[in-house]
Amino acid sequence: MIQSSSITAEHINQYHQHGYALPGQQLFADEELASLTQTFERIQADWIARGGRPEHMDVPHFYYPELLHWLLHDQVLDVVEGLIGSDIALFSSHFVCKPSGNGMRVPWHEDSAYWGKLLDPMEVVTLWLAIDPSTPENGCMKVIPDSHHNGYSDDDIIEDKDAVFTGNIRKGQVDEERAVSCILKRGEYSLHHAKTIHGSARNTSPKRRCGYTMRYVSTASRFTPEHAYRPEHQIYLARGNDIAGNAYGDPTTVNKAWMNAYGFAIPKGH
Repeated sequence: MIQSSSITAEHINQYHQHGYALPGQQLFADEELASLTQTFERIQADWIARGGRPEHMDVPHFYYPELLHWLLHDQVLDVVEGLIGSDIALFSSHFVCKPSGNGMRVPWHEDSAYWGKLLDPMEVVTLWLAIDPSTPENGCMKVIPDSHHNGYSDDDIIEDKDAVFTGNIRKGQVDEERAVSCILKRGEYSLHHAKTIHGSARNTSPKRRCGYTMRYVSTASRFTPEHAYRPEHQIYLARGNDIAGNAYGDPTTVNKAWMNAYGFAIPKGH
């Protein structure tokens, strides 16, 4: 049963003060969630058949524009608007699916360190939607409260075949004892800031753990794709008006510049 997706003042304050929030609400109506899940299962099967790991399903909306139906859905944007205002751009999305038994861990990291000068200011909101229940047993995400007041942390290179990334935040820059587990029922969501440190353990349980990260920024943030790891990255006007003079992609078609550059060469991104 769908609950109201309007975010409360309590959770808005928690997000701004501590860098994350756990509203404890189902985001989409049951039929919308079921349709998204069916779409995900089809996309995942195609992705894996093309050689990708399920944890690495980055920017799937560039390949499968039907995902924009959910990424630009009012249920999502109403939540985001409570955090960054009514002029909203879709920045990115990422399916992070940990298969049962051998799901890879996500080392401690914070997204601003990867995105650098791509956005100014760096005020990205990530809405993490649970396609599957997310628990400590199957490797749920953990966040470090209040870490978003810093950002742009330093990484040490690691050699770990069971890790999604090759970097881990340098020891001394993360206090793991303060970590909070983002435990979610199917269809619920969490929120975290681009500078919030987060990570997750391997999934060795018999239950899959999949989440869809939907990432948004105010259109007052200047997007400079020449600073992107892959400059063909594009953003989309989701609601309201452009403020910073950004260029936006066409939500009705594939990202043609991306496809021309990479085809279905599956990238590892974040």
